[in-house]
Amino acid sequence: MLSLTAANWVLVVAMVVFTAVAAAWDLREKRIPNKLTLPMFFAGWIYQIAFHGWAGVLDGLAGFAIGFGVLFVLWFIGGGGGGDVKLMGAMSVWMGFQMTLLVLVTSTAAVVLLTMGAVVWGILNRGMRKTQERLKAKAGETRAQKQARRILPYAVPVALATWLVLAWKIPGLNKAARAAEKPVEKAAPAQPAEVQK
Repeated sequence: MLSLTAANWVLVVAMVVFTAVAAAWDLREKRIPNKLTLPMFFAGWIYQIAFHGWAGVLDGLAGFAIGFGVLFVLWFIGGGGGGDVKLMGAMSVWMGFQMTLLVLVTSTAAVVLLTMGAVVWGILNRGMRKTQERLKAKAGETRAQKQARRILPYAVPVALATWLVLAWKIPGLNKAARAAEKPVEKAAPAQPAEVQK
């Protein structure tokens, strides 16, 4: 069994619970509320300072820049919801740059695969024309109509991607943290050479 450092325990528990709640909320309500994302955003900074100091704050800032930044651009051009942006922004502070980038790549791959599967399933069951009519964006559509077209709320693939990335990366991070905790063994003092007679 993997023995995690305190910092990694906090990270794993916080991210698994946060993403599970966000995914369930997004499935049920079709949105992710600020009362969930904003406290996690601020708690992420506390986590980074408490466990990783200024290096953690910088890593959290880099994670936020990539996670929030990419989804903000997508939201700005109409490609996502504001709750998705805040979800990734809050999560990225905790996970830092590298793991946030991995979550973005993994969740994007999951979205593509799930969307392709849903389209193929729709074509097989309803035909191409009806599937296209159901999924195609329409000019002037309301928020409710846009949500009705959604195949799967984005929080679900983000949660799955987060869990996969944590399962993959945490053992390595834990090993590095344990190695850093071990005191460096001092070399034994050199013995004077025997004087030959």
